[in-house]
Amino acid sequence: MNARELLFDAAERVLRREGVSGLTSRAVTDEASVAKGVMHRHFTDFDTFLAELILERTVQLKATATGVAGTSTVIDNLTAALTAVFTPLGVAMVALVITRDGLRERLHTAGAARFPLLAEGTCIVSTYLTEEQALGRVAATADIATLSHMLIGSAHLLFTERDDVPPDADTLRTVVAGVLRGAG
Repeated sequence: MNARELLFDAAERVLRREGVSGLTSRAVTDEASVAKGVMHRHFTDFDTFLAELILERTVQLKATATGVAGTSTVIDNLTAALTAVFTPLGVAMVALVITRDGLRERLHTAGAARFPLLAEGTCIVSTYLTEEQALGRVAATADIATLSHMLIGSAHLLFTERDDVPPDADTLRTVVAGVLRGAG
């Protein structure tokens, strides 16, 4: 494993265990059991490190809901996709972006959305719903963009309103069904 991945993995562990307030460059290098200079050798500053971590992990989301159109039910597929977007780490990364002005600026400078995980999640849901619409499983008149934003926003609220306990699948499925009511 290269130094970047070692540091990224360590940051994820610290973020899951300590939360946003516990994520410091020292905590990451201590968790990775490397000298602090290792981080500075690979990244200009801590916000740049965090931006690259978030961008890399967001890219990994792209496989979510790919190739599932026409399988199972639309509600079950969306429930699975939203669960994949809003993992405990994903929720923590959104909170990290919300709390760090410098990180949002680095993401913007890199040409990314200021909230890449939410933007990618919206894209995943939109692409999936468009595929289902082409198959006739979502109404041709459904406003895919609005549905996508409603699903991401509703799921984000649902996953963040609890104390580190994600909603159960039935609760999320009920929300998804409510948003989709009348859409197919």
